[in-house]
Amino acid sequence: MRTPRWISRHLAAVRALVFFTVLLGLLYPLAITGVAQLPGLRDNANGSLIEVDGKPVGSSLIGQSFTDADGSPVKKYFQSRPSASGYDPDATAAGNLGPESIEDTLGDPALDPNSADGDGSKQALLTQVCARSKAVGELEGVDGSRPYCTADGVGAVLRVFYTDGLSGKVTRAVSVNQACPATPFLPSYEGVAVECAKFGEDYRKGVLVPVRGSAPEQPAVPADAVTASGSSLDPHISVDYAELQAERVASARGVPVDKVTALIAEHTTGRALGFMGEPAVNVLELNLALDRIQ
Repeated sequence: MRTPRWISRHLAAVRALVFFTVLLGLLYPLAITGVAQLPGLRDNANGSLIEVDGKPVGSSLIGQSFTDADGSPVKKYFQSRPSASGYDPDATAAGNLGPESIEDTLGDPALDPNSADGDGSKQALLTQVCARSKAVGELEGVDGSRPYCTADGVGAVLRVFYTDGLSGKVTRAVSVNQACPATPFLPSYEGVAVECAKFGEDYRKGVLVPVRGSAPEQPAVPADAVTASGSSLDPHISVDYAELQAERVASARGVPVDKVTALIAEHTTGRALGFMGEPAVNVLELNLALDRIQ
């Protein structure tokens, strides 16, 4: 007796389902897992964990913070680059802010910024960079100023109002990232007094004007000290950022600076494949090396 066509089709579908379930759901994962355990691949596949006294303290592939309970940098340790996720592997993500993110959202002064809901404020990328650069400069004892940043660590940005909309005579200028009663970073702009920004006012009709200021073209604080990586998990910092921190770390530990710089050189990796990227320093491995010499 010939099997009806519709039954044959269903049986073929079931056979295909079973075949691909076994192939792709069982055999393929087992094969990949087996390959991953080959010498040379095993460490990366298992997370590249670093252990001290038999206990894992981190991964050479994932960055982490070296701060105290209050979030302040621990001075005897090298600091990692900023992270948009707080180095949480379950929340890896970029900040999704680009070069046009220069105007902050002011918070409601009637709300508590430290509450669970916050005050509604939001920093633009420019202000985040400015604030980080100021903080790093203070920590390392160098000039933390950057172009387009105010002395108090926010984006130096004005909303400028003209008589003809986008041109003409300036009638008003507002430092939109400096909430009142702050003193604006510029006393005047083209003969008009600069105002501090007030919550609730609509400044969108003004033209956004970033002001470069007098900061050096090449800031003392490197770029990776003030910007987060795309994954927010980068375990490395630049050689420049590591060398900037060397004196502070050496002083906090009471060891010669040249001993610390030698460890930086020892834990510096070259460009990938010899030509991609820049030399970098693994922060966790460097800090563990420092702990071993004391």
